[in-house]
Amino acid sequence: MIKKNYLGILGYKGFVGSAIARYCKKNKIQFIGISRKKNYENESLRFKFLINCAMPSKRYWAKKFPKKDFEETVLKTDYFLRNFKYEKFIHLSSVSARVQLDTVYGRNKKKAENLVKKIKFFTIYRLASMYGRGLNKGVLIDLINSSKVYLNKNSNYSFTKVDKIAEFIILNLKNFKNKKVEIGCNDSLKLEDIKNKINSKSKFKGVIDNQILIKNKINIFFGSSKKVFRFLKSSKSKM
Repeated sequence: MIKKNYLGILGYKGFVGSAIARYCKKNKIQFIGISRKKNYENESLRFKFLINCAMPSKRYWAKKFPKKDFEETVLKTDYFLRNFKYEKFIHLSSVSARVQLDTVYGRNKKKAENLVKKIKFFTIYRLASMYGRGLNKGVLIDLINSSKVYLNKNSNYSFTKVDKIAEFIILNLKNFKNKKVEIGCNDSLKLEDIKNKINSKSKFKGVIDNQILIKNKINIFFGSSKKVFRFLKSSKSKM
């Protein structure tokens, strides 16, 4: 017998997926976590809401391995859409699907979104850059470690706490039906300014990449990106 009314979280062990799982556990919201190791053994269940957190978030890796990124982003999303049973599919994408269409990473994110838009009920969330518990890669980690940053120093990013994203997604499972929504902060920080603020020794090399949200009636904003400095200060103190 097919069970109903479950919340499913694809990629629940990843950075964003684990934040959503933590919020559900804290607030006693029942869910089923679906990971690569379990190899999607829960396909027989009928989920009321199925959240896809399983797409890769490695831009440099996507450039280096474009075929693999296509498989993990586009083909995997297509597999989820066709093989799982759900009433509504909630797809976590990236602002890169708008601002990085000249890259493999951005184009594949956009292609995955286009697949999701073909089903009956969905929400697509384009997430800005995030920070928080479990972050282990990306520009912030590079700056903390004084590693090379493969971006122009004048790039502007809108940094948002991942726990805020997780809370919003769960509280709005029923909302934004068949909408595409960008989520982030209402301001941004220049990467060079972050470097100077935390006394990083990172060097920059690359093109300008502005991960900034469009301000309109549907996009969601969470305060200021400057709160990221608390995270950076705490992370550096643990080194």
